[in-house]
Parts: sequence; structure tokens; C-alpha cells
Amino acid sequence: MGSRARARRAVAVLGFAGLLCAVLGAVMIVVVPTLIKQQVLKNVRIDPSSLSFNMWKEIPVPFYLSIYFFDIVNPEAILLGEKPQVRERGPYVYREFRHKSNITFNGNDTVSFLEYRSFQFQPDKSHGLESDYIVMPNILVLAAAMMMENKPMSMKLIMTLAFSTLGERAFMNRTISEIMWGYDDPLIHLINKYLPDVFPFKGKFGLFAELNNSNSGLFTVFTGVKDFSRIHLVDKWNGLSKVSFWHSDQCNMINGTSGQMWAPFMTPETSLQFYSPEACRSMNLVYKESGMFEGIPTYRFVAPSTLFANGSVYAPNEGFCPCLESGIQNISTCRFNAPLFLSHPHFYNADPVLAEAVLGLHPNQEEHSLFLDVHPVTGIPMNCSVKLQLSLYIKAIKGIGQTGKIEPVVLPLMWFEESGAMEGEPLQTFYNQLVLMPSVLHYAQYVLLALGCVLLLIPIIYQIRSQEKCYLFWSSSKKGSKHKEAIQAYSESLMTSAPKGTVLQEARL
Repeated sequence: MGSRARARRAVAVLGFAGLLCAVLGAVMIVVVPTLIKQQVLKNVRIDPSSLSFNMWKEIPVPFYLSIYFFDIVNPEAILLGEKPQVRERGPYVYREFRHKSNITFNGNDTVSFLEYRSFQFQPDKSHGLESDYIVMPNILVLAAAMMMENKPMSMKLIMTLAFSTLGERAFMNRTISEIMWGYDDPLIHLINKYLPDVFPFKGKFGLFAELNNSNSGLFTVFTGVKDFSRIHLVDKWNGLSKVSFWHSDQCNMINGTSGQMWAPFMTPETSLQFYSPEACRSMNLVYKESGMFEGIPTYRFVAPSTLFANGSVYAPNEGFCPCLESGIQNISTCRFNAPLFLSHPHFYNADPVLAEAVLGLHPNQEEHSLFLDVHPVTGIPMNCSVKLQLSLYIKAIKGIGQTGKIEPVVLPLMWFEESGAMEGEPLQTFYNQLVLMPSVLHYAQYVLLALGCVLLLIPIIYQIRSQEKCYLFWSSSKKGSKHKEAIQAYSESLMTSAPKGTVLQEARL
């Protein structure tokens, strides 16, 4: 009896444990998704108490700026009207450091900040040194010539004379460091003296001179603390809710984020919008495919084919015109009217005539397309590679001798790649708290529910088997009792005297 009692107690305990596990698992299935969502909302908003705040403030991801220059092979032939030939040089790689300052939380659920950037050359990652010489178009001369195209001939002749006096030519041979960070040019001093409002810079001229140790403007973005639906969206840039560089309200709108984080809980229908001060416009990336980065699920977003399409190919881009061939964007209106164009490297995804007009260009998707890999649950980028090309439209200007017989062409100057991937301790922290822990909770709820169901079966099976044993014992006992009663009755009938008149017959074999 003692062993049976102990077995019943053990079965009862297992059944109770199973009930608890099943109830807990069922509750977790209902509660965990909400709990995870609340934790994500809490940790991705711009708030000093959130997990991602320090990541937002001091970006821990090592960013690299890789520059590829187009070295002009035949500058003299170009002046005679021949097709330009270029040779790609680089990359020249710079470590990019970013940090936010002047962080001010406003009363309307927004925060304002300035983000400063600085660059440090990385010779071990580069194919060349900053002291390398390359032949480049003289942007100041050729841009000034283009600006003078519709001016009186007398002004053009004066400019030709000024160029000759200053020793300015259509092409120049300078070091990477000079082209990147600036060089003294007598033309700048002359223009600033007589036309002080033409150029925004007063000292050295360089393609990245204005970017090093500077900020990209005052951003004001929504924190998501009070109104989560607007998290990370730009409210104003430099106090403006829209710019005035372009010819339509749609193109002038400042849409999306500042390009660092996006709203969480993405789907394949989500698009990444962000405002780029360097491009003077908002851009939109679209979903391509899902993938994994260091064990973290990601969505890959890429540029649509219409990003730099002209107005005839994609009507909403009409406001960015006047346009040339499709696939390049005229940014002269936000670059002191210099005939500069933005595109994908090597004119990838552009009208083929652009690449065919310059020898040495080989556009392909693998090397020249851009992408962002974003964790869809949090909206935080894990890995990115943004590639863009800067080109200069040049041609012969009658009256300005320095332009010779140059045939109209969009001549690539350089292309750059900004890349960064989360790594080290920030990656491990992100994985543990925002990927591993939710995954553990997700699977734990189903494990508990399954375990509870299994444990609940034990008392049920035990009860069924116990009832079967009792029935068999009862049936066996009942059958034996009837047999005994029959034997006893037969024995008694034999011992009873026969009635009178009954003839006893002899048994015969």
C-alpha cells in the first residue's frame, strides 16, 4: 500500500507541474510578443535611458571612406576633341570618426544636434599614398567657363586673359592630399576679391575640404518618446522643413530620417527614406532580400533604378532637372552653380551612352551598387556600403581658349564608398539583448507548453492503467465465486436422499 501511495503522490506532483508549465507557456505565447515589442520600443527611441542612445550619440561602428579617383590618361587629346580616357586609382581609405554635439531635447518630442566628422588616412588599407600625383580636370577653370557660356564675348576674353596670367589650364596634376583637402589657387583669391559671393569657401579649394572637422548641418529629429509613429524622422534641417534647391515641392521635401536609424518592425514593404545634406535631397531605398549578418537577421535595402533617373523616365524626378541623360542628377543648384552631377560609380544603372563616352569605365552591379543591411526588428543598420560618383560636365566654350575643342561630356572625377559594419562588443551586446534573449523567450514558450502537455499525460495514463487493473481483479474474483457456488450445490445434491419411487440405476461403463 505504501508504494502505491508514493506513486500516486509522484503522479500528482508531475501533473501539477505539467499544468503549471502548460499555463505558463500559454501565457507566454500571449504576453511575450507584447513584452518584446515594448522592450524594443523602449530601447530604440532617442532617450538617455534607452539601450541604443549611446550608440546613436557616439556611433561605435568603424566607418571608412574609400576614394577612387579617375586619372586622366589623355588630357591633351581631350582638348583636341578626342574621347576622354581614364584610369581608376585607389582606393585611398580614410577612417571616419563621427560624434554628436549640441544635443538639445525640445518640448515637442524632438531633439536637435550637430554631427561632426573627421577623417584619418589609413595607408595599410589604401592602394597608394596621399602624395600620389594624378591628372584631374581643373574644376575651378572648367566650371567658371561653363558659367560664362552665355555671357558677352568681351567678358569671356577677359576671363581667358585672366586664366593665362594666373597660369590656369583645363587640366591639373596634383597630389591626392591637395585634391582631397585643398590647395591654394590664385583664381580663388581673384574671384573672392571681385566676386565675393560666388564661392562659399575663402581659403583652399578641395573636394572634401569643407567636410573634414565640420558638421552636416543642424538636424532636428523626433525622439519617439511621446509619439512613436514619428521616431527618427527629420522635423527640420538647419531650421528648414523643406529646401529650395529644386523646382518642385516634392523634390524639395525633407523626408525620412537623418540616415542612421529607422523605425523598428520593418516588413518587405518598408522603404528606407533619409535626407542627405551632401546630395541636397531626400533619397529612398527599397527592400531587396533578407539575410543574416553575424547571426543577426537583416533586410537588405538597395537603390531603385529610378533614384537618379531623369524626368522623362521617372516623372517625380522632373523637379531635379534640367537633366541630361537618365542616371545622373544635376546638383549644380546646391553646389555654387558648378556643372556637377551625382550618380552611381562608373555610371552604373544609367543610360549606357554616358559610360560609352569615356574610355576606361566598366559599370557592374557587384562593385558599384549600394546597400544597407538593417535589423528589421529594431531598424538599426548592421552593415552598409554607400557608393556615389561625382562628375563634371565639360565642353568647349567659344571665347575661352583654355577649353580648346573639348567635346561635350560628363567626365567622372571620383567615386567614393562609405562603409561600416557593427563589430566587437557593441555587436555582442546587440546580439545578446535584442536577438538572443527574444529568441530564447520565443522558443521557451513553446517548450514549456509542450513539456506541460507531456507531464499532464502522465497522471492520465496512470489513472487509466489503475482502472484497468481494478476491473481485471474484480472480474477474476467474481468468476471464481460463482464456480465455487456451483460445486457446492452439486455436492449437496449428491448427498441429499432420493425421493420415494425413484429407481436408482446402476452406472455402466
